Amino acid sequence: MKKSNVKLMQGNEACVEGAIAAGMRFYAGYPITPSTEIAEVSAQKLPRIGGKFIQMEDEIAGIAAAIGASLAGLKSMTATSGPGFSLKQENIGYAALAEIPIVIVDVQRGGPSTGLPTAPSQGDIMQAKWGTHGDHPVIALSPSSVKETFDLTIRCFNLAEKYRTPVFLMLDEVVGHMREKIEIPDASEIEVIDRLKPAPGDKNYLPYKVEEGQIVPPMAAYGDGFRFHVTGLMHDESGFPSNSSEVAHHLMTRLMKKVEDHLDDIITYEENNIEDAEIVLLSYGGTARSAKSAMKKAREKGLKVGLFRPITIWPFPEKRVKEIAKNVKAIIVAEMNYGQLVLEVERVVKGATEVYHVGKINGEVITPDEILSKVEEVK
Repeated sequence: MKKSNVKLMQGNEACVEGAIAAGMRFYAGYPITPSTEIAEVSAQKLPRIGGKFIQMEDEIAGIAAAIGASLAGLKSMTATSGPGFSLKQENIGYAALAEIPIVIVDVQRGGPSTGLPTAPSQGDIMQAKWGTHGDHPVIALSPSSVKETFDLTIRCFNLAEKYRTPVFLMLDEVVGHMREKIEIPDASEIEVIDRLKPAPGDKNYLPYKVEEGQIVPPMAAYGDGFRFHVTGLMHDESGFPSNSSEVAHHLMTRLMKKVEDHLDDIITYEENNIEDAEIVLLSYGGTARSAKSAMKKAREKGLKVGLFRPITIWPFPEKRVKEIAKNVKAIIVAEMNYGQLVLEVERVVKGATEVYHVGKINGEVITPDEILSKVEEVK
């Protein structure tokens, strides 16, 4: 029998444990509440396994260093909160266009500006989708527990490596700072995906050439013996800049289709009591815990209420939400913001059912009773 590895762990600590299990060997960032423990634990653990930790002078430098380390062949991560997430956006766009796999963790807090540094929020959901300029592929996951933070951090690295793109882990202060008992699985039980590399000595290697049957081009590391160019400009298969509209169209279409053509692989969600539901609660992250409790209380009162929890926030699980909307009286979106993911639900539903919002922007969590009150209002 394998020895059980049960721990009482904070969400931010579980994030680092998951990152290391996925193969992270480089972390660069700047301390910011409520994500600072991710930097602290990374600084403690990475040197013990031959990894590197570096505290940079600011948030922009943090993601820039992570991008550089990824280009040098290391699985890399940076973590921040709302204000730092804003500062990282330009380099997020660079990583998306240059197809550089990195993981960006955003432990959300009240905003805008310095806002409420120690209070929970889910106010960066639309920033994850639209924060950087231009069209770009987006993958963002949101955990609701400490154990799921561990699991989804691994999944973020796997998706980043598989699709050669930056991936967001959208925590909130509730999940980042709560402590729960979790069991760390044995390394042999964890699926770890590594980036596809070119064959050694391939004299015809082009950094952005996709062979038939491939999802993304193989990625050589600096120091592997290949000469290649990386740029934030539109580029051809060689990696060198091009002003050709045909090249730009081909590149951008391929970048978007990396995600769009593989939704079944990327999108995950959780459902509870959907089969007979007349009202469905849609919630994510820490707020989904309150929504699940509200669902149970509603069921005890004889109300047919279900819960849909998107684990993959972006790309949004549009297909499944459309199906649910056809069979329910209402969807109630509960999130700690003034109304962000509810806009996506409204867009997707398009009048098939009524959509309501339960939001909070004062730094307090949404309680089960507040969600239940909305259920009783619209039943």
